[in-house]
Amino acid sequence: MRLTADVWVSAYLTRLRLSDIPAFVTQKGDATAGAVLVKMNTLDGQAVAYQRSFDLMTGERCWMVLSEGVEADVDAALTRQKGFDPDLWIIEVEDKQGRHLLDEPGLSD
Repeated sequence: MRLTADVWVSAYLTRLRLSDIPAFVTQKGDATAGAVLVKMNTLDGQAVAYQRSFDLMTGERCWMVLSEGVEADVDAALTRQKGFDPDLWIIEVEDKQGRHLLDEPGLSD
């Protein structure tokens, strides 16, 4: 059984907080089934947006880059995604080192 979106977001924010990495929910989506996007803001005008996807070869979930580059361009891509999916969650992580923790065990579930 998969975690609901709100439980996953809460756990993710807790992991970030424990690592002293600031993060904010910039769009709250559907509590049970909303998709989650993570925007990694490196505070230098650049950003990367990640979306959860499935690896067709292994059947496992993984994080893939949705958009990267100038922060305004990444924000525009996120705005387009919001237009397609009003149940979408967006989490913004701010870290100059680019730490997002998405590669840690349990966060791709």
